[in-house]
Amino acid sequence: MEERRGFEAGRSGLRRRRIVEGDLRAAVSRRAFLRGAQLATGALMARSAFTWAQAMPGVPSLAVTHGAKTDYKLEIAEIEWELSTRKKIRTAAYNGQIPGPLLRVTEDKPVIIEIVNKLDREEIVHWHGQWIPVLVDGSMEEGSPPLPAGSDYVVQFTPKPAGLHWYHTHAMAHRDLKRGLYNGQFGVLYVEPAGGDAGRYDQEQFIVLHDWEPYYAASDDGSMMVNYACGSVNGKMLGHGEPITVREGQRVLFQILNASATDAHWLAFAGHKFQVLAMDGAPVATQATVETLRLGPAERVTALVTMNAPGVWVLGEARKDARDAGMGVVVEYAGQSENVQAAKPEDPRVSKLDWDYSNFGDSTPAAYKPDVTIPLVFTSKFKGHGALDEWMINGKSYPNTNAIVLRAGLRHRLVFDNRSVDDHPVHLHRHNFELVSVKGAAMSGVHKDVVVVEAGTKVEADLIATNPGNTLFHCHQQDHMDMGFMAVMHYA
Repeated sequence: MEERRGFEAGRSGLRRRRIVEGDLRAAVSRRAFLRGAQLATGALMARSAFTWAQAMPGVPSLAVTHGAKTDYKLEIAEIEWELSTRKKIRTAAYNGQIPGPLLRVTEDKPVIIEIVNKLDREEIVHWHGQWIPVLVDGSMEEGSPPLPAGSDYVVQFTPKPAGLHWYHTHAMAHRDLKRGLYNGQFGVLYVEPAGGDAGRYDQEQFIVLHDWEPYYAASDDGSMMVNYACGSVNGKMLGHGEPITVREGQRVLFQILNASATDAHWLAFAGHKFQVLAMDGAPVATQATVETLRLGPAERVTALVTMNAPGVWVLGEARKDARDAGMGVVVEYAGQSENVQAAKPEDPRVSKLDWDYSNFGDSTPAAYKPDVTIPLVFTSKFKGHGALDEWMINGKSYPNTNAIVLRAGLRHRLVFDNRSVDDHPVHLHRHNFELVSVKGAAMSGVHKDVVVVEAGTKVEADLIATNPGNTLFHCHQQDHMDMGFMAVMHYA
C-alpha cells in the first residue's frame, strides 16, 4: 500500500470572499488594498497590490468576481521554533511551521491561495518553478505586487509544469540575516501530473534542507561571506526529529529540496543508493544511480531508493562537519530496534564528492541550432574589507544591468560564463531550460530552472521563449542576489 508522508497540507476552510481576477489569473483582495491605503504613505500606496496591478503596462483590466473558494491559506508570522531540545530560534515562517505546509495541486487545474502577512514589513511569495504570469510569479523586480504589512491578498494561477517545486519569500535581505531566505519562509509545492501519478513506489518522503543562525565571516581576501551555526532536515536537527520508518523491500520516493539561502549540500544515505528520476521537477533522460546527490540552493531532486539494507541509518550531509551541525535524519527499518534512541544510526561514508549533470542526460547528445545566442558573464568587484562583494552580469549590477531581450518562440542559447572564484546556482523565473553543454562537454535531456555554474567554468543552456512577460534571472545565493546578481529579461 502506498504511503505518503510530508507536512500537514494546511488547507484553509472554504470561505466566501471577494477577489479581483483578470486575464492573468491573478487575484488581490479589496481588503488588502484598503488596509494598505490606511497603513501606508503615498509612496507605499503606489506599490500596493491593487494600484500596482492596475498601473502595470500591458496588464489587462481587472474584473470583480464573487463567491470564490480558497484552496489553501498561508499566514506569514514570527514564530519560535525548536530545532532541537537545546536550540530554539525566532524566525518568520508560514502557518507556524517549518517547512511551511505541503501544497499539493494538480497540473492545469486552477488553484486559489490566500496569503496573510502578519509581519511589520511587506512581503512577497514566489512560486518557484511555475510557468505562470508575471502578476502572480512573486517577484517585485518583474512587476509582481508586494503584500503590505498587516494585509492579505488572494492569488490564483494554473499550476504548470508537474513535479517537485516550492514556494518561498522573494524579499531582499541585504545585510539583515533575519530576512529573505535566511529565515523560515519556504515550503514545498508539489504539482501532480494532470494524467495522474502511476505511483511505482511504496512510500513518498519529502526532504527539505535548510541552514540556520547565519553569521558573517571574513573570506581569504577580507570580503564577507555567510556561514551558519547549524542545519536541519524538515525543520529538525539530526536526532531530534521523528525517524523515517521503512520496511525491507520497499521502494521509497524521496522528494528533496535544498532551501538554503546560500549553501550547496551533498546528500548521502548510508548503505543505500539513489536512482535519480527528475531534477527541478522535470524527468531526466537517464535515470542514473549514484551514491551522493549535490543540490545547490533551490535545486530539487526526485530519487528512488530501494530499501535493501536493514538497520538504522542516517540520510544526511555527506560532509561530517555539516552532518554534525544537524543536517540529517534517521531512517529506521521496522523491527530493527524497539527504541531508535538506543540504536546508533550509521553515518554515510563517502570517499569522493562527485556530481556531473551529464550522467542524467541523453546517451547521445542532441545537436540543437540556436536562433539567438546570449552571453552572460559573471564577475565580482571587491568592495573592501568587511564588505560584501558586488556582483555583475556582463559588467553591470542590478538595477543597472542591461536589458536581455527574448523573442517568442525562438531557441535562445544562454551562455553562463562564470569568471569568478565562487560557484553560482543561477535561476530563471517562469521558464526552464535544457542543458546543452557543461564545462565544454555537450549534453542534452536535462531540463532545469536552477543550474550550478562552477567557478571558472561555462554552462550553456537552451531556453525556448514561450511565456511572454518580464522574466527575472538571478543567482539563487541570497547574498549574491542582494549585491546585484540579477537581470530582467524582456520579450520583444
